[in-house]
Amino acid sequence: MTPRQSAGKKHSLNLKALAIRCAAIYAAAIFPAMVSATENKPANRTGLDDIQTYVADSLDGGRTDIMERLLNLPNIEVGKGVTFRPKNNSYEMTLRFRMQNMVGLSFNRNMGLTSTDAQVKRLRLRFDGYIFSPKIVYSIQLGFSSYDTEPVPNGEGGYNMNLIRDAIVYYVPSPKWNIGFGQTKVKANRARVNSSSALQFIDRSIVNSEFGGDRDFGFFAEYNYGGFDSFALATKASVTLGEGRNFNSSDVDGFAYTGRLELYPFGRFHNNGELLEGDVYGEKDVKMMIAGAYTFNHNAKRTQGMKGSVFSGPTKDIGSYYADFILKYKGFAFVADYMGRHASQPAIDESGEFVYTGCGLNVQTSYLFNGKWELALRNSTMFPDAEARPLVGYRTWNQSTIGVTRYLIGHSLKFQIDMSYNYRSDVTISPDYDRWMLRFQVELGL
Repeated sequence: MTPRQSAGKKHSLNLKALAIRCAAIYAAAIFPAMVSATENKPANRTGLDDIQTYVADSLDGGRTDIMERLLNLPNIEVGKGVTFRPKNNSYEMTLRFRMQNMVGLSFNRNMGLTSTDAQVKRLRLRFDGYIFSPKIVYSIQLGFSSYDTEPVPNGEGGYNMNLIRDAIVYYVPSPKWNIGFGQTKVKANRARVNSSSALQFIDRSIVNSEFGGDRDFGFFAEYNYGGFDSFALATKASVTLGEGRNFNSSDVDGFAYTGRLELYPFGRFHNNGELLEGDVYGEKDVKMMIAGAYTFNHNAKRTQGMKGSVFSGPTKDIGSYYADFILKYKGFAFVADYMGRHASQPAIDESGEFVYTGCGLNVQTSYLFNGKWELALRNSTMFPDAEARPLVGYRTWNQSTIGVTRYLIGHSLKFQIDMSYNYRSDVTISPDYDRWMLRFQVELGL
């Protein structure tokens, strides 16, 4: 045997011994009964030694039951869930959950406390994976908090509870394109497509709350071109019912048609950075996204198209337009969202219902220090159309927000605090609106 062969064999034995030792420690943690069964043995023969011998026998071709169990344990990674997959790869399921615990204080112009909000704002359970083939992908998401289960105004004589957020199946023949059928987010504006778990403030802006899209049921398609180091683009389109999530059926004709185009002049963001607020990844090169989208909702039954109250009178055609810009580089991030709405017959009707027509601009910027602490600023302004101003009660509404986030495991475990100041010009309704808002939130997800 040559010295090289001898060294190689010794190295191989050391690796095997290390593997046996690691597997034994892992087994001791998972099967404590085996350790307890050896507690009465001499001190020089511990339970861990017995397990180590047992595992060694398995590695040498002996008993294999424990190794089978070790090798088939689910894959667990914080932020990416618990993944189950059988040996034959016939299916895969990743289980995830997340919660947002939030407390908020609101103050009037004299800094008097007007309300306290303390709640589990979001509590969600999610299942993702494939079945039969990796090309057949599914996504299911359920919401259990009072915020998530906001009733849908489509029940008989009232409302239906709204637990289902996502329930969709995709056909993914290649990474470049896919088609889906079911209920999910309509790919319209950036702020709405971003998960609420990936925000750098406690919640989305007032602009998105009024003009942003929502989930809906229908057909979805997506095409992607390019990679990380060169020009890339994405096109997304959908044809949906138009009445929002879990509305189930509509007694009027017409659907919602949405198209979106995203351009990446310097290549795509890493780790799906276009879907995450802030530069958590820390892009080494400048990354940029410029995007635009439009939704036409024919014969919409609700005041905000896919959300809002149901019209008691005639339906309306509602159009929503969106423009997004994202820039990230070495911890710095800048985002701008412009969106608005127009509608047929937007003026107030006999029932007092109306469509908020106008537009809004949201601008936010941030910097991440040492991958842990992030300081973010946001300014959001609403501009209602002239005919809508008497109905909403102001000429403009501006909200400025400063936020601080402490990331422990990216967006999966973080602590957030933000403070906002509201100012409305030419107020004709509710002049005593809240001026200040202070909120604290803990985000935890697996």
